[in-house]
Amino acid sequence: MSEVLLSHDPADGVRVLTLHRPERRNALNQILLHELSDAMDAAAASASVRAVVLAGDRLAFCAGADIREMQQTDAAGIGSRTAESLWRKVEAFEKPLLAAVAGVAFGGGLELALLCDLIILGENARLALPEVKIGAMPGGGGTQRLHRAVGKTLATMMLLTGDEIDAQTAVRSGLAVKTVATDAVVDEAVRLASRIAANAPLAVRSAKAALVAANCMHLAEGLALERALHDKVFASADRREGMAAFLQKRPARFQGC
Repeated sequence: MSEVLLSHDPADGVRVLTLHRPERRNALNQILLHELSDAMDAAAASASVRAVVLAGDRLAFCAGADIREMQQTDAAGIGSRTAESLWRKVEAFEKPLLAAVAGVAFGGGLELALLCDLIILGENARLALPEVKIGAMPGGGGTQRLHRAVGKTLATMMLLTGDEIDAQTAVRSGLAVKTVATDAVVDEAVRLASRIAANAPLAVRSAKAALVAANCMHLAEGLALERALHDKVFASADRREGMAAFLQKRPARFQGC
């Protein structure tokens, strides 16, 4: 098992990937980025994994990039780093991806959470893009994704001041689903992931694909994609099983095809 990334499957269809660099508040260094990239590949390839939860510990989801490592890298090196390829991989991940955020989610840590489909926050969560305070700026999608999640005004305040927001503000802004007790954040995310994993996998993946596309397509293009995905799902064995189970008043047995 990796020393910087822990993996376990606490419920049917659900895998939890835990960032584990507590001495650095789970900051993203090259080793952790590589480990997370490999773990995402494994989860994508596993038929038994239907939803993934990303987590940290009770004090930090992820404090962002490892500044000590970044300080030794020039602009050319930053452009070729593992983070960019990982970000693309997380963004393209077809299965539901949830973030269980307790403690700090700063910089790249918040950007990682923003790539997830749903965020559950612990009561002690603190979220920020503080790069301007150290002479930098977000480079993992923060300037583009934050305002889509919380709106222009709050995103502008966070990006230009570098100031943090608390869990309650994040929920009110629409950034997160809910706030729970700090020690319950992973369990709550697993419960939500389990509800999602119980649904038909092809239908869930297709619904996610259409929803993600809505951020970058015109309405007519999005509707065409939705119709194409709908027709594919309607022709699936799982659709037939789901409707039969509904009519027979029994649990559906979905196979993902």
